[in-house]
Amino acid sequence: MLRAAAAAAAIFPARFAAAPAVAAAEDLRSPLLRVLGTLRGGRSSVLLGRRARFCSNSSDTEAAAAAEAEAKAEDATVAEGEADGKASSAIVPTNPQIEDCLSVVALPLPHRPLFPGFYMPIYVKDQKLLQALIENRKRSASYAGAFLVKDEEGTDPNIVTGSDSEKSIDDLKGKDLLKRLHEVGTLAQITSIQGDQVVLLGHRRLRITEMVEEDPLTVKVDHLKEKPYNKDDDVIKATSFEVISTLREVLRTSSLWKDHVQTYTQHIGDFNYPRLADFGAAISGANKLLCQEVLEELDVYKRLKLTLELVKKEMEISKLQQSIAKAIEEKISGDQRRYLLNEQLKAIKKELGLETDDKTALSAKFRERIESKKDKCPPHVLQVIEEELTKLQLLEASSSEFNVTRNYLDWLTVLPWGNYSDENFDVHHAQKILDEDHYGLSDVKERILEFIAVGKLRGTSQGKIICLSGPPGVGKTSIGRSIARALNRQFYRFSVGGLADVAEIKGHRRTYVGAMPGKMVQCLKSVGTANPLVLIDEIDKLGRGHSGDPASALLELLDPEQNVNFLDHYLDVPIDLSKVLFVCTANVIEMIPNPLLDRMEIIAIAGYITDEKMHIARDYLEKNTREACGIKPEQVEVTDAALLALIENYCREAGVRNLQKQIEKIYRKIALQLVRQGVSNEPKDQEALSVTANEEISSSDGAAAKDEILKDSAVEDASVTNNIVNPASEEANEVNLANEAVVHEVHTTEAPKEDNVSEGKDTDGAKECAADKTIEKVVVDSSNLGDFVGKPVFQAERIYEQTPVGVVMGLAWTAMGGSTLYIETTKVEEGEGKGALVLTGQLGDVMKESAQIAQTVGRAILLEKDPDNQFFANSKLHLHVPAGATPKDGPSAGCTMITSMLSLAMGKPVKKDLAMTGEVTLTGRILPIGGVKEKTIAARRSAIKTLIFPSANKRDFDELASNVKEGLEVHFVDTYSEIYDLAFQSDSGTETS
Repeated sequence: MLRAAAAAAAIFPARFAAAPAVAAAEDLRSPLLRVLGTLRGGRSSVLLGRRARFCSNSSDTEAAAAAEAEAKAEDATVAEGEADGKASSAIVPTNPQIEDCLSVVALPLPHRPLFPGFYMPIYVKDQKLLQALIENRKRSASYAGAFLVKDEEGTDPNIVTGSDSEKSIDDLKGKDLLKRLHEVGTLAQITSIQGDQVVLLGHRRLRITEMVEEDPLTVKVDHLKEKPYNKDDDVIKATSFEVISTLREVLRTSSLWKDHVQTYTQHIGDFNYPRLADFGAAISGANKLLCQEVLEELDVYKRLKLTLELVKKEMEISKLQQSIAKAIEEKISGDQRRYLLNEQLKAIKKELGLETDDKTALSAKFRERIESKKDKCPPHVLQVIEEELTKLQLLEASSSEFNVTRNYLDWLTVLPWGNYSDENFDVHHAQKILDEDHYGLSDVKERILEFIAVGKLRGTSQGKIICLSGPPGVGKTSIGRSIARALNRQFYRFSVGGLADVAEIKGHRRTYVGAMPGKMVQCLKSVGTANPLVLIDEIDKLGRGHSGDPASALLELLDPEQNVNFLDHYLDVPIDLSKVLFVCTANVIEMIPNPLLDRMEIIAIAGYITDEKMHIARDYLEKNTREACGIKPEQVEVTDAALLALIENYCREAGVRNLQKQIEKIYRKIALQLVRQGVSNEPKDQEALSVTANEEISSSDGAAAKDEILKDSAVEDASVTNNIVNPASEEANEVNLANEAVVHEVHTTEAPKEDNVSEGKDTDGAKECAADKTIEKVVVDSSNLGDFVGKPVFQAERIYEQTPVGVVMGLAWTAMGGSTLYIETTKVEEGEGKGALVLTGQLGDVMKESAQIAQTVGRAILLEKDPDNQFFANSKLHLHVPAGATPKDGPSAGCTMITSMLSLAMGKPVKKDLAMTGEVTLTGRILPIGGVKEKTIAARRSAIKTLIFPSANKRDFDELASNVKEGLEVHFVDTYSEIYDLAFQSDSGTETS
């Protein structure tokens, strides 16, 4: 590459080969003198044709004499050069042998042409060519021809490619290489050879005429000279001055070009027009073909013009470079300036004592936090905090370990070590709060009051683990919040439904990026006390993934013997959770792992019966919904009959969540009706604003408003008529029409504001009077309930008033709370030895086995009661349990199935209004069942009078509320023979309630 290329021109000393006339020299002197004066700093001025030196210590006369003497000497030198026949473009006039170089070794230049006066290092890989250059240098004929290589056909010279092209050039020899070389090149002096690197210095232009030798390629050349030109031509002068001016502009942006100017003048002499053009083209970053075009151009004016184009492009590139550098520098300097100012501000504040450095401030903050807890904080925790504070002072603030330690100390010092909230052990206060928030649930309330009573007698309370199990919507989560309020404890809830990562419970190791403590540590930080009430929701829906088993991780958390020293992976210090009251919720306790279930005290919430739902809907749900919808109590009335129909026909589930949704639906429709009637419960100020806005309606808008009011009135009348139980009388309708006429007159009649102020007041009064008379209380009753909530979801479960032969009513537990179902048995065919049983109704495996047991026990009982009856041996039976689309399973339908088969076998229906439940063994024993409360509620809903339960469930039945047991005749049995007597005989000696 060019050693002297890349850069910028500045100010040029100019010397022409031929000495011009004095007048011409004076004409060219002034512009160049200014340029070169800028370059040389005023110490010397170079003229075209003469060099004048100035000495500050000599007088003007002496300086003039010295300048004249030197000018004469230079004229003599130039004249001698012309006499010797040297061309004006001679590079090194002291070497007479340069004209004798008519045959030279050709050196290919792959990247840029070599201009006279410039150095260029090249690498010669051809050893034969390199040896020839070394021998030429030894023979003092140290010259060679440097020629630019042509691009291959079909390639773009502007696109940068790899080194494949250079390898292909090295492989070319002889004529092939000659075809790839440009004809015009440069006679270059070999200044040095070091290994395979050859340094060339350009002298003059050459043109290849013919090939002399192929390897190494040697060619005959002609020495080229510039075409004659007029030095006094104004166009050439102006072009050269513009080149100089442009180079000077470029020089201001790049100090590297100054070195190029000095190096060039040392080896080539002073500038003239041709040399100026060569210099400008050589140091520009232009395309190699454009530079080759300048090298081949012998017309001085055209060469200057080409060079001017190149340096102009170079100046634009320099400006772009400068703008890019400035933008980047501004960005960097802005950040550096902000950083320096911040550092200075910190130093100033530190000197003034206003602020300490980061590490000192952090340490002070952490020590201040722990100071108030020092007496209550465990010693092992204080020791860890001190060690971490010491380590924090030794770490650099920029290190990653510093951030880890800071976060660790932040968590350690923010936890409420030994900070307990003052508990309220007033049993009566707790009872009042629990009754305010929930109706019923006596079991749960009793257990909480027991816990408070024990705490009052001991003076302190221990943490407990309570599990509330029951169907959705019964208030398990809200009970936990009420317990916290009754005990005056902080409340924290987190759900573990679908949790599959142990780290959510036990925390992450601090070595991980983004590590955090577990939920319990986050809980303590959030509530600020060490004895909160923690509600762990959906504990029966724990997941299990590749990150471990969270159910097993909860064993330590929920074990009163282990959570005294609960160890979180992140904190790595024991935490005392023995004072924490844990309340868990679950829908199905069978889904909870047994080791975890063993650590919890189960309180089952069976659900709400109809009476309880009525109280909840009236005292809680309706009140809250009415306030949420912005409706006043005097504007609406929902009757008890409507609530009862809503509960029985729309909301049979155990909880009240769906009941709340239906009540909200009713009140939303009522709100729409009231708004259509013109009711507004906004504050008085807003009503006044709306009335003022209505008064400003124009007459054209009044007609449209009248039409809309007419339409809305029709809609309101229709909706109110359909949805109100007691329709208005004819007199009320006449009043409505009269009021509508008044309202319409107010909107359509417009009078001047000034004259009708009193009339406007009267109009407002008429509006208010009309609104009061028109709007009536919206009444929701069982007759129009369907207009608000649609058709009933549930139909009557009781299909038969008197069950026919082969049909018996059973009782079942469901997620909705409980229901009655019929078991139907019929005979398919009869024949000798055709006894068989077909089962339908989506029965589970346990229920299918119960059917097989029922057939066996029924056959034995029939044989005992009627030995001659061969019904089971000779009949194919079909047992079905409606509804067929509902999956069913469980053992409690065993006694019902036996009764159904015996009824069919004896052709005798069972007692009216009878329902039963119980599991049967092969020997006829009746085993206990579950869901006594739900099944009893389902029986009451179906108007069943007589119930049959296993004797083991008598205790469960006795615990039911009196309103649930009221009006029921319940029999408790141990064997099926007792059921047989109750179902098929009128008198019975069994125990009744």
